[in-house]
Amino acid sequence: MTYMLLIVEPAEQRNERTEEEGRALYDRMLGFAADLKSRGVLIDAQSLASTKRAARLQVRGGERRLVDGPFAEAKEMVGGFFLLDCTTREEALEYAAACPAAQWCTVEVRETAPCYE
Repeated sequence: MTYMLLIVEPAEQRNERTEEEGRALYDRMLGFAADLKSRGVLIDAQSLASTKRAARLQVRGGERRLVDGPFAEAKEMVGGFFLLDCTTREEALEYAAACPAAQWCTVEVRETAPCYE
């Protein structure tokens, strides 16, 4: 089964770190990704840019609505993800618990599935 570990972090958290602190945390995440890869469960992983460089798009009634970030109402943002091939939900939860970001963010564990389920 495929599971996505979404790294959900406070929207302003990155601004509170020095560049050195941010790089150190990023290096920990790269190490975690390397470990997942060595275990053969990592499908993909990416860090996402801040919502300052994001956009939200909706199409309603044929009309396009675009809002550029940052998003004032957002208290959290998805900062990155790990896409894993796990045998069970429990295995995915174990990897989530081992993720360094679980110490400063929330790691949301989601099984992939068709949108009608």
